[in-house]
Amino acid sequence: MPLENNNNNQDSGVTGAAKFVTSTVGNVAGGVGRTAGGLVGTATRGIGDTITSATGSAGKPVGDALGSVGTGVQNGAESVSKGVENAGQWKR
Repeated sequence: MPLENNNNNQDSGVTGAAKFVTSTVGNVAGGVGRTAGGLVGTATRGIGDTITSATGSAGKPVGDALGSVGTGVQNGAESVSKGVENAGQWKR
């Protein structure tokens, strides 16, 4: 039985090794970015909630604004992290 020689396989040899390395690095970097964004987002929303609770209606606009910033940072980090992971996996 002859062995197949598939020259169209893009996941073999040097290309396969490069994809493995970049995928691993991309997944690690994406995970770190996602974690950092989640921490910043959660902390900022917590500070905003604390300001709102401590100051009542007078501080509500500031507390809400901080909460929105935290959510924006977290969403941005999530988006960037997904892009890094996709790039590491050679996705478009």
